[in-house]
Amino acid sequence: MTCNAFTFQTLHPDTIMDALFAQGIRVDSGLTALNSYENRVYQFQDEDRRRYVVKFYRPERWSAAQILEEHEFALDLQCDDVPVAAPLAFNHQTLLTHHDFCFAVFPSVGGRQFEADNLDQMEWVGRYLGRLHQTGSKKRFTHRPDIGVKEYLIEPRQLFETTTLIPASLKQAFLSAVDKLIDAVMEQWHSRFNLLRLHGDCHAGNILWRDGPMFVDLDDARNGPAVQDLWMLLHGDRAEQRMQLEMIVEAYEEFCEFNRTELALIEPLRAMRQVYYLAWLIRRWDDPAFPKNFPWLCSEDHWRRQTSIFLNQVNVLQEPPLALTPIY
Repeated sequence: MTCNAFTFQTLHPDTIMDALFAQGIRVDSGLTALNSYENRVYQFQDEDRRRYVVKFYRPERWSAAQILEEHEFALDLQCDDVPVAAPLAFNHQTLLTHHDFCFAVFPSVGGRQFEADNLDQMEWVGRYLGRLHQTGSKKRFTHRPDIGVKEYLIEPRQLFETTTLIPASLKQAFLSAVDKLIDAVMEQWHSRFNLLRLHGDCHAGNILWRDGPMFVDLDDARNGPAVQDLWMLLHGDRAEQRMQLEMIVEAYEEFCEFNRTELALIEPLRAMRQVYYLAWLIRRWDDPAFPKNFPWLCSEDHWRRQTSIFLNQVNVLQEPPLALTPIY
């Protein structure tokens, strides 16, 4: 994103209604805002009582070509019977524009929250991730980026150096912790994996349950290692995570072979996500929604805790990676 100060203050309800009306959709209900800070997403019902979701993309984050790759991936998955929320086409176009905003309309799929502690549901998700990656491996994104240390570590480190949101008295200790974390990640990071199209942000909040999993929100789709879509489902202590991983991989491999050398990337990817998330909050701070919803970002206690979290992750990176039972 090149325009970090952009806000959605000009996206009024009337603007949204007009954008939908231009596509032949008459809104017959209120617009219910869904939980999204990066974009603006609303659920509504039309005059025929059909339910939809409209997503207005944050300008300057993704190019039109990159958004269209997200849509193409979703439609590829849909064609392969992978349960995913895919955009609807209007006059053969899925990416629509109105008043300089890019937007897309999706069917409202509904469903319950995926239960991360439900092992039966976990097995289903592993199976469908195998199918998702089977489709994702057919080709790569050409406009969307690859998951890598430059975007997730090096560029955030440069941002931390210049931001005024980190209290001056704590900045040096924080930057020192970031540097140690980057060094620890670089020692573990490797490229012995096949790049494939990923969901990219496959955590429990992006999976609905409707007699099986339904994957939503491909906004962070990128090329990367398969394990990126698996590790965020793991939780609990090490023994619990190993049991979950065994179950996920066994189900996954019904459709797609899993490269076990990628297990060494789980903790580096966790560290990269931690760093990238903080940088994302800083980049979006001029959007009024962010100070309102993340007021703790300015507190000294937060930066002390974050320094401690990073140093703890350095220690975790020194431990042997999570492993599966050997195959003979």
